[in-house]
Amino acid sequence: MARATHPSNLELQALSVLWHEGPSTVTAVLESLPDGKDRAYTTVLSVLQSLERKKLVKRVRDGRAHVYEAAFSQDVIVRRASHDFLTNAFGGRLGEAILALLSAGTLTPEEKTNIEREL
Repeated sequence: MARATHPSNLELQALSVLWHEGPSTVTAVLESLPDGKDRAYTTVLSVLQSLERKKLVKRVRDGRAHVYEAAFSQDVIVRRASHDFLTNAFGGRLGEAILALLSAGTLTPEEKTNIEREL
């Protein structure tokens, strides 16, 4: 995957829908965007077309509709974005990044257990 294919925030939201809902039409993505903002069909279509140009989604014709599917797993995209964020924002210092993330929210007991297991 080329490095110039970073998805924007709205593109990440569209990818999130595709990862969780599976292959979807523009309308299905529009109705499932997690931020709940009111957007035009053409806006979401443009986002999906941009993702297709970046080779982050695949488009298949299903009758008259076009169905979009994520070309890479969530894990692949999140790992790459996390690595870039860690490098650019924290100079690669993982400890500082973890402390910053922990101050931004709370963990469930299950999440704490999973993190402890990874350490």
